[in-house]
Amino acid sequence: MASYRVHLGVSTTLGAGYCAAAIWAWGVDPAPAMLAGGLTALGGVLPDLDSNSGVPVRELFGFLAALSPLLLLRRMTTWGGSMEAAILIGVAVYLFVRFGAAWCLKRVTVHRGMFHSIPAALIAAELVYLVHPQSDPWPRLIPAVGVFLGFTSHLILDELYSVQVHGVVVRLNKAAGSALKLFSSSTTATLFTYLLLMALTYAICLEQGVIEGVPWLAGTMESAARIR
Repeated sequence: MASYRVHLGVSTTLGAGYCAAAIWAWGVDPAPAMLAGGLTALGGVLPDLDSNSGVPVRELFGFLAALSPLLLLRRMTTWGGSMEAAILIGVAVYLFVRFGAAWCLKRVTVHRGMFHSIPAALIAAELVYLVHPQSDPWPRLIPAVGVFLGFTSHLILDELYSVQVHGVVVRLNKAAGSALKLFSSSTTATLFTYLLLMALTYAICLEQGVIEGVPWLAGTMESAARIR
């Protein structure tokens, strides 16, 4: 298994290349392109959130806790209705990610479980897409794809490091196949992962107008609005 520094080094290099491609090939403004490159680098270490390796995990959760309110800044202003309320929501988001999410993730995941999988990479990308404040799909797609690329680079590196070459003999260690996967040995974890992926995909399709909302749910919301 590749080390934290190797994963970060590879994903940072990938992020720099992705940033350059976004600017020169796709005409993206430098600031959004650099943000996408930074998220690509971050994606390369996200799978390590299910690890018990200590300091790197604590630093990663701390960084995510600080980054989350910034990504949600515009939405928090809308939700709160005032700057003061937005600040309070931002503090709540920080505390939830820094302590609540960290506590939950440590207890519901195992290292190299479904958190190390292709569906997990898609979930990370879709979360970034959903929290992006703009309504136009293209500016939201650039950072989301970056996170997916970084996350996937981590999985590929773990699989490459599971190959051991001794002269002309090639062997696979016990971790082979445990990173770049679609399913795990735990039916519950696999089912939960795919349900979450389906829910996020539905939310994106609903937000972009690809599909209409569930009829009975829309009717219930309209009735509630009339009551108020």
